[in-house]
Amino acid sequence: MNRKDFLKNSLLGTGLLTATTVIGKNTNENLNPKPEIIGFNHLPNPNSNIMKNMILHTAETRGHANHGWLDAHHSFSFANYYNPERMEFGTLRVLNDDRIAGGMGFGTHPHNNMEIITIPLEGGLEHKDSMGNIAVVKNGDIQVMSAGTGIKHSEYNAYNDQFCSLLQIWVTPKKKNVTPRYDQITLDVKDRTNKFQQILSPNPDDAGVWIHQDAWFHLGKFDKDFSAEYKLKNSKNGVYAFLINGNVSINGQKLKTRDALGVWDLEKIEIKTDSESEILLLEVPMNAL
Repeated sequence: MNRKDFLKNSLLGTGLLTATTVIGKNTNENLNPKPEIIGFNHLPNPNSNIMKNMILHTAETRGHANHGWLDAHHSFSFANYYNPERMEFGTLRVLNDDRIAGGMGFGTHPHNNMEIITIPLEGGLEHKDSMGNIAVVKNGDIQVMSAGTGIKHSEYNAYNDQFCSLLQIWVTPKKKNVTPRYDQITLDVKDRTNKFQQILSPNPDDAGVWIHQDAWFHLGKFDKDFSAEYKLKNSKNGVYAFLINGNVSINGQKLKTRDALGVWDLEKIEIKTDSESEILLLEVPMNAL
């Protein structure tokens, strides 16, 4: 299989990949149109006892596609996975949990008007783009692209003898058609031990990378039987908590590895760990500006 043939036409101008069961076949298919209102259009399980301002996404309910070289799980509708109840969480449009085989990856493809954040969990990802940036992104690094008026890039596992595991996140920007930009930073992972380390904000002078949206991302690695609290930066925002590994309770709701919990209309969340755990918190506006 030619890995570059995996790429498909973009959806809604963001470079959202569509894939068929026959990898490498060029198609012009589109998914169902995106809802007009960008909001938390997730319907809580009526049999659940969690609060009305919460939505639970367990790991096994995510979209899944295994192409051999790429094993991908989608928290929200993406490529051939379409679920009208999982289009986005506020301005959080994509959270893909990807595992890429050695030497494989995505050939050059376009994006525009989207904030794209990559968080490597294992191995390294080689990045090249139309602005001339060439880099390898590893665990501890945070990469961001503001696609703006348009950018093309490729992403490959930088190593032939190991998998690359990563989270890729797309956030709808509050400004369209900005000048494309690329940034990459390396953080000290020790600074997230038993506390939340800020990895992204709206402020270029603040800790972590920045994007064109009133969003804040944090990573934390916690010991067993540890309690932590996160206070929202903006009362109009919500928080999508993605458990990278471990077992925790967030506001009383138990989560296991790769589960996620979305909450809104509150000032803070309380976290208690039942094991060593790593948590990603994505605070985002609940409606487009």
